[in-house]
Amino acid sequence: MYQINKTTATKVESLTFSELNMTENDMEELLRNNIDMICDEEESMLIVGKQVRNASLARSDLTAIDNNGDIVLIEIKRDIKDIESRAEAFEFQAIRYAASYATIEDVEDLVNKVYGPYIEKHFNEFKDESADTLTSTELGTRKLIDFLETNDALHEFNEKQKVVLVASDFDEQTLSAVAWLNNNGVNMSCFKLIPYTINDELIINVEKLFPLDNYDDYYVDLIHSSKTTSKKSKITRKSPPRIKTMLEWGVVKAGDIIVAKNRSDEGTLLANGNVSVEGEELSLASWLRDVYGWPSVQTYALSIHKESGKSLAQIRKEYMEKMS
Repeated sequence: MYQINKTTATKVESLTFSELNMTENDMEELLRNNIDMICDEEESMLIVGKQVRNASLARSDLTAIDNNGDIVLIEIKRDIKDIESRAEAFEFQAIRYAASYATIEDVEDLVNKVYGPYIEKHFNEFKDESADTLTSTELGTRKLIDFLETNDALHEFNEKQKVVLVASDFDEQTLSAVAWLNNNGVNMSCFKLIPYTINDELIINVEKLFPLDNYDDYYVDLIHSSKTTSKKSKITRKSPPRIKTMLEWGVVKAGDIIVAKNRSDEGTLLANGNVSVEGEELSLASWLRDVYGWPSVQTYALSIHKESGKSLAQIRKEYMEKMS
């Protein structure tokens, strides 16, 4: 990363959270309140637990539910040193927690064991939604069912589990193991949260390492080489077109009305891809986060084009299929 001052570029060196005297709990709170840092506009995610104990008294860092109905285990380490100093491998620790969550049978089970206690612990964050009439269990059930129904995932609840590993950097062995697990059907993601300080301000760059389309270059050879095995040129990432591209295609246009799925809230699409809501200009993602009260939303799946009755995701898919 470089800091630019007119024609002068000054390299800004990355730090670790250890060097910043931040604890894993600090990182947990950062992600708990900003889970969109590790999500994109094609995902919805709702935090339902923090430091949840399993029967063996081990604690998982953060627990969430995603738009597929999968329970998501988010495990956090500050840096490589923290990863390598553990007797148990980082990825295996997370897999054990995921195995515990595979025993969750239904929404009621998750609410009773995880989400209800989480709401109780952080009740001040939910008091506007409870109207002082609902218990933590009742509110958790209402919110979780609404989340799953809106994302069309109620009938797929907890059919699979997903693991997300977060650190400022990863060692070769962890990346090799995660690459192999993903290539063999285990849904595991790795995110680097890389901190920098610029003018005494903390900046965090988020880099998604996995999943990718090609994992071969991340395997560690049986005979260890000191040279890196990663060849970035072979890795391809596909990002679906965004709203500005859809406007350029002409499949939607400025002035179209966008409705939030399963809600009455509407916004008017603007030429720059934002929406106007009661005179305020917002990005689609920001508007939908406000509507649903979730920290991360499937922007295109939950944006309904009022005239056609189709979601932006469906309009985008149909156009791309037609052009191909």
